[in-house]
Amino acid sequence: MEERRRMNYTVQREILDEGELDDIAKKSDFKPSFCDKLAKSARCSGPKAKSCLLRTVPVASWLPRYSFKQDALGDLISGISVGIMQLPQGMAYALLASVPPVFGLYSSFYPVLIYFIFGTSKHISIGTYAVMSVMIGGVTERIAPDSNFMIWDNVTNSSIIDTVARDAERVRAAAAVTFMSGLFQILLGVVQFGFVVTYLSEPLVRGYTTGAAIHVIVSQLKYTFGISPLRYSGPLSLIYTVLEVCHLLPKTNIGTLVVSIVSIVGLILAKELNTYLSKKLPVPIPVELIAIIIATVISWQVNLEMKYGVDVVGEIPSGLQPPVVPAVSLFSQVIGDAFALSVVGYGIAISLGRIFALKYGYKVDSNQELIALGLSNSIGGIFQCFAISCSMSRSLVQESSGGKTQVAGALSAVVILFITLWIGRLFEELPKAVLAAIILVNLHGMMKQFLDIPALWRSNKIDMLVWIATFLLTVVLNPDLGLAASIAFSMLTVIFRTQLPKYSLLGQVEDTDIYKPVEEYDQVRQVPGILIFRSSATLYFANAEMYQEALGKKSGIDITKILSAKKKLAAKRKRHEKRNAKRAEKEPKRNGVQMEEPDLEQHKKISVIQMDDEPDPSLPRAIILDLSPVNFLDTVGVKTLQSIRRDYGEIGIMVVFAGCQTGVVKNLETGGFFNDKVKKSCLFSTIHDAVLHCQSARSASRDPEAQVVVDLTATRF
Repeated sequence: MEERRRMNYTVQREILDEGELDDIAKKSDFKPSFCDKLAKSARCSGPKAKSCLLRTVPVASWLPRYSFKQDALGDLISGISVGIMQLPQGMAYALLASVPPVFGLYSSFYPVLIYFIFGTSKHISIGTYAVMSVMIGGVTERIAPDSNFMIWDNVTNSSIIDTVARDAERVRAAAAVTFMSGLFQILLGVVQFGFVVTYLSEPLVRGYTTGAAIHVIVSQLKYTFGISPLRYSGPLSLIYTVLEVCHLLPKTNIGTLVVSIVSIVGLILAKELNTYLSKKLPVPIPVELIAIIIATVISWQVNLEMKYGVDVVGEIPSGLQPPVVPAVSLFSQVIGDAFALSVVGYGIAISLGRIFALKYGYKVDSNQELIALGLSNSIGGIFQCFAISCSMSRSLVQESSGGKTQVAGALSAVVILFITLWIGRLFEELPKAVLAAIILVNLHGMMKQFLDIPALWRSNKIDMLVWIATFLLTVVLNPDLGLAASIAFSMLTVIFRTQLPKYSLLGQVEDTDIYKPVEEYDQVRQVPGILIFRSSATLYFANAEMYQEALGKKSGIDITKILSAKKKLAAKRKRHEKRNAKRAEKEPKRNGVQMEEPDLEQHKKISVIQMDDEPDPSLPRAIILDLSPVNFLDTVGVKTLQSIRRDYGEIGIMVVFAGCQTGVVKNLETGGFFNDKVKKSCLFSTIHDAVLHCQSARSASRDPEAQVVVDLTATRF
């Protein structure tokens, strides 16, 4: 193994406190006013207007420079491949959304074109997505349940469902919630709220999508077995649905079950073959398209619907739907679902977009992605689409088949347009069980995410806990409420970690200015007479009391007991002084003669208690508080530092502050920490500065108002 190269260096300078450092570096106190900031932002110029336009409409910046020679062929092959995948997936995911299959095709066309104009990711495939579709399905079935559309059939003398009216109402509900989710995304993008995705950690997203996949699987059981379970909503609805399905299993349609089993087995075998031949084939085999073509032909020839009662897709109108104003009356009923859809859709899209951007070396603008997805959803809602996001499977196909830019997505939309206008009606005899099989087989990737649990157990148990909790909350509470509860739980883990920090004492690495925990390193020694204390978490109201208690335990100083004893001794001294003063005043003259001075002094010594003001040699001369994990100080944190400075100063322990960042110094200033006795000269840039200062102050006065030294070298707040 190559020997590490070592270089010696020497730095010689004076010990710098924060005040001296401000003078040397000439700290600037200038801050532009709000009016100045507003005027600067409102100022317009030609270059600024052009930059704003190119940032808002990214296609205007990259399309004029599009390289036909290098990118056109790859984008063409990729676009056709993804478009072919969009056909079966769009129709299948429409079943998840509880709307007619043709609306899945619309959702694979309009939003894709809008994203082509406004999106910044070159590789993600925008369109229908299983998790989004099942969330839409929950909304549509809640607003337009089957029970609201029961009519009496005079021919059969029984109640039947008016599917035409039901589907029309469900399409209105899907369009309304999609339009509103798009408005939320646009609003969040305009106010630069793209950082919201930081609250969706990878374990949370993967646990959430796995939990949502369970909802998807359960929702497709009715198509797999050919049964009609009741629709449940609210918490535990998944469990009730599973129990209902189990109750209806004796009524399974055998023809539908056979179609499902054959389709699932065939798709799995074909996908395994596709994986085996992936290195030899320029583009993947369109397994799903071949499956729906074969299934449609067999269904048409055998007449599965009439002979065996197999449910089929039904009428697929040719052409595109005209724009329709979303149902404003439904907005109040879907506002919560719309916000959940906006956050989930954006989180999935930006997460995958950043993966490809990192791989290929370009930037994805998080705020512009919000606006692009928002426009795709809001405009799509006007054209009766349902909410979209990006699909991992289609994105991987788009990348692996040679896609270079957003042109591949636009070409896939052209393929869907061609299918919708001319050949969509050919799939009217397609069994819905085949679409359900496509959905179930496509979920195998999400099911593999269960392998995250052992991996996270080895790497980070807190992240594993977030994954499991998110999964369970999503399964139990449904995807919308589950997302909110999962984010709240994730935030709680952060709070718990700050409330349960690790406290340690630091020692010096020999002949260096580096300080490490003494319990973790063998060749680290504490500086004689100086105690350096560190907490692994920030200092704020939730753990301020624990911080003080831990300091006492680590230092072995029961500050409360010492201060109490000192106050008792001080009170006792005061009482004796008063008593002696009274005795001196009442002392009579001896035989009428005033006592001589030596006799008086000797008389006083008899009743005076002598008290030693020297500090206990077992106590450290100074305490340095290393606040490097801290990133802000609230009022409670500032008062805690004031309390530590005052209490330990009263027993003669010097405590000094070191290495504050500008924000922390500002917190101390605004919190009233500094006064006539405490200046910035008690703040030092590094632990080593603080140590050298304490060592040089050995013979300094033991003033009860001694300084307190705190290292804030890496202070975050």
